[in-house]
Amino acid sequence: MAKVKKRIGLSLGADLCWPFCYEEIIKRLDLELPIGKRKVSFEVERVSIEPHRLRETSRYDLVMDRLTYWYRTSREWIKKIAIMDDTYVLNSPWTFQSMEKQTSYCAMMRLGMPIPETWLVPPKEHEETADLKPTMDRYARLFDLGEIGEKIGYPLFMKPYDGGAWVGVTKIDDADQLREAYDQSGRHIMHLQKAVDPYDVFVRCLGIGPQVRIMRYDPSAPQHDRYVVGENELAADELALLRASTLTINSFFGWDFNSCELLRHTDTRVWHPIDYANACPDSQVTSLHYHFPWLVMAKIRWSLFCAATERPMKLNQDWKPYFKIADKDISFEEKLIEYGKLGEKHFETAKFEEFCERHLGHLEEVVMDFFSSDEAKTIIRDKVKTMFPEHEWDEFTDLFWSRVQSWREHQTEVAS
Repeated sequence: MAKVKKRIGLSLGADLCWPFCYEEIIKRLDLELPIGKRKVSFEVERVSIEPHRLRETSRYDLVMDRLTYWYRTSREWIKKIAIMDDTYVLNSPWTFQSMEKQTSYCAMMRLGMPIPETWLVPPKEHEETADLKPTMDRYARLFDLGEIGEKIGYPLFMKPYDGGAWVGVTKIDDADQLREAYDQSGRHIMHLQKAVDPYDVFVRCLGIGPQVRIMRYDPSAPQHDRYVVGENELAADELALLRASTLTINSFFGWDFNSCELLRHTDTRVWHPIDYANACPDSQVTSLHYHFPWLVMAKIRWSLFCAATERPMKLNQDWKPYFKIADKDISFEEKLIEYGKLGEKHFETAKFEEFCERHLGHLEEVVMDFFSSDEAKTIIRDKVKTMFPEHEWDEFTDLFWSRVQSWREHQTEVAS
């Protein structure tokens, strides 16, 4: 059998913990997989930032990108290798660049998802340009912000239409707070979105390919406590709904790696998606802790599958199949089942699961062993050092290490 080496590139910014874990576990796996008439092995390399010749052939078969959103040089290189070299890239750089919160809300409203009532308002301030005054004089219309607030209903949230990481998000309880927050918003274009109030469950669904982890989330807690420790104990039908919602969103936009936030209304029991354009989600042990080993394992499974099977990169999105379902005279629950099927097809769930069963049956054992090692604890400590003052290094290293061990204990209980 011919031997083929697949090279996986990690395009990274400040990420520290998960890349080391990913590289070390791949090394320990030492894979040589029989795929068709080939024996496929893997090599992991970190991508450097440097000038690139547009006609230069990419050396990578797959790139996991964590830098595109912040660093345009890497974004343009990612686009180049996807177009010219058929390199598979996590995530689509085009939808990642253009599908901000506004577009994602509109798209999922079009599909019938119960997105809370949302308005976009012009910015409070504008950058001075030669055309600004005539444009504003001719076309800008005065509006009553308090009246809009009344139409939406309080409480509501003001948040940037393209933001992330909770930056600029303000809870608004009345018209005075609304005007004060708007006056302080500067040049940001803002959304006003009705709060899901009251709610009893807040989840973040982390999707990596067809793998979905549903995690309880507490946005009011400190960063290191927002992801609730432990497994989600929601009913099976709700877990299925959350999985279908996540796969629908991620397949619609071409995001292999994205997180979706949903809140369950206390009275109606309806799950409302509120924030799901997060195609560069939390990946650090200092935020995910208990859930961190799952993240690393899921990234390994999906990246090896895509590289080994030479999964083709989809350069554009076809939304017509989703809109065809949306226009059917059936309930939203029935539509969501059909959207979910499109998501399973997009991510080749059956093929992926067969690949994992055949070739990666020992992966969890290797992951479990790695996350019991001194090396893993050192990686956690190194990440803690970048996030906390020196006098807290021991405390938080022990905290995150103990939560990772709790995950290992749960896996052992499940296996037995």
